[in-house]
Amino acid sequence: MNFGKILITGGAGFLGSQLVQKMLPLSDHIYIIDDLSTGNRSSIPKDSKITFYHDSITNEDILDEVLPKVDYIFHLACKNLVLSYNNIRDDFETNLYGGLLLLQKSQSLSPKLKRFIYTSTASVYGNATILPTPESYYNIKLPYSASKFSTEHYCHVYHHIYSLPVTILRLSNVYGPGQLISNPYCGVVAKFFDSAKHGKPMTIFGDGKQTRDFTYIDDALEAIVLAATQNKAIGQVYNVSTGKETSVIELAEEISGICGLEHVALQFGAKRDVDIVQRRCLDNNKLIDLGWKCTNDIHSGLTKTFAWLKRGET
Repeated sequence: MNFGKILITGGAGFLGSQLVQKMLPLSDHIYIIDDLSTGNRSSIPKDSKITFYHDSITNEDILDEVLPKVDYIFHLACKNLVLSYNNIRDDFETNLYGGLLLLQKSQSLSPKLKRFIYTSTASVYGNATILPTPESYYNIKLPYSASKFSTEHYCHVYHHIYSLPVTILRLSNVYGPGQLISNPYCGVVAKFFDSAKHGKPMTIFGDGKQTRDFTYIDDALEAIVLAATQNKAIGQVYNVSTGKETSVIELAEEISGICGLEHVALQFGAKRDVDIVQRRCLDNNKLIDLGWKCTNDIHSGLTKTFAWLKRGET
């Protein structure tokens, strides 16, 4: 399938840069908007089919220039969990106002638009009381989840009023190749591998019994592409996850074993203000019914991540 011309916001970030690489052979041109607040310019391939804008998604001049050209929009740009907590106004400006502006401009300027994919987050579930957690549940406690969930609502509004072809994906703890430790806000998987590499203890905030539903990058990318190509996904919300819980201590043990360490070196710190989720496990049956399959459990995903890290050292 050829996707024509596409826009990827946040295309220099972990997920965005991997999506760029996946979509490059499948598209005619890729426009990327990223302010590099957490992204890395070097993560973007050098290719004549890529036009990169080092700017905010709230720059209307850029949106006015790009949006009339595109067939697909993949909206990944956002302030992350920690940055959002530390500056609620910035969170609002990027995550909510930026999302609304992109929807508004897309509706008026993108007549060829076939799909608007919005990557939301498992954070909208907070410390869920239903596990595995279905898409119908929500529990908003932090600014990040508030802005992401609010943007979801505007996606539904633009679909209902203007028939904008939106699909919402709630991603759960995506990890894997491309996740760089140079980003201070990278996920725990990258941090644990870096600690193992340098012979340092892995830092855990809290007791380590908290669980997450870790999703390998390739499975997340397959979900994004599938959602962009299935007409019955329009107007829908899907969890992207393994449907399995892994505690942070279990994660440390897996990584230590894969790295060939004789014992697991841990150090514990106090829980941070953003650490409100004790258990996370998402119900992914709706996405499976769409035709998606989770092909990587935590062990295989971590093994592939380690192999990628080793290749980077040679």
